Amino acid sequence: MTILVTGSAGHLGEGLMRSLRAAGRPALGIDIKASAYTDAVGSIADRDFVTRQMAGVHAVLHAATLHKPHVATHGYRDFLQINVEGTLNLLEAAKAAGVGAFVFTSTTSTFGSALTPAQGEPAAWITEEVTPIPKNIYGASKIAAETLCELFARRHRLPVIVLRTSRFFPEADDDAEMRERYSPDNAQANELLNRRCDIQDVVDAHVLAAERAPTLGFGRYIISATTPFEPTDLPALRRDAAAVVHRLFPDCAELYAGNAWSLFPQIDRVYVNAKARADLGWRPRYDFGHLLACLRDGKDFRSPLARDVGSKGYHDISFEEGPYPVQDQGRHS
Repeated sequence: MTILVTGSAGHLGEGLMRSLRAAGRPALGIDIKASAYTDAVGSIADRDFVTRQMAGVHAVLHAATLHKPHVATHGYRDFLQINVEGTLNLLEAAKAAGVGAFVFTSTTSTFGSALTPAQGEPAAWITEEVTPIPKNIYGASKIAAETLCELFARRHRLPVIVLRTSRFFPEADDDAEMRERYSPDNAQANELLNRRCDIQDVVDAHVLAAERAPTLGFGRYIISATTPFEPTDLPALRRDAAAVVHRLFPDCAELYAGNAWSLFPQIDRVYVNAKARADLGWRPRYDFGHLLACLRDGKDFRSPLARDVGSKGYHDISFEEGPYPVQDQGRHS
């Protein structure tokens, strides 16, 4: 039986296709772009195309999406067409074909404004119980698609798992100030403390979710590297995050100095993956402790899969401001 992977030319889609093929599992990749991992070129917004690809499929790993960096270059209707209507097309086709498991790749960006506490407040402890407050069309469209997933699970008995993934892309940060202050390696190493996951761990979570979906029926999970922090650390993380990290990892300062790296002075959120580990049996390997071990041994802290997939970017054009268009100037039509 075949696993259908949407967005097979993208970061996660390629990672899924590489891993499934390496394991000898039949997989069909679809994308609007041709690639070595795309078996059929077409849009998930095309119902007929989606229906044709669902024949013989027993599980869907739905990673195709417009992302946050597209907010400034695509209109609201583009996001609704791809992220919402495209997901609906896949859900309908999966239900009609009797698919046994559907995994939807969502994002921690759905939490939106809930991720940033008021000045002087402790860092936010982000679990699945936190109510999302979307702050752009990307988050709003993913929440809408999540709701459709839950509807199909509860109303139509299609086993669906929603995975709210944290950052796993290798590109530089979309915030210009962050790019100026920290190298991509430094920033992404820091993020493993609270808001990043290696693509190998993300792939593993998707495969496990597909296996557990028939038993769980429906579930929504945060997918991020296991944080070393506890709720008692939250006030200190807003005041002096480096002090907390140095207490937990005494050799971090020396290891970071050897790379001319620095820790973030403050941390405003902590993603908690406890529910995914408990329900899915997921065991992420590429956490901050792994990073420090790699620094001690002079190794790359990324997984082999992350290095193989590499950087893809999000646009086919370049921008005067840098790798991304100007922030928060998204089109509304």
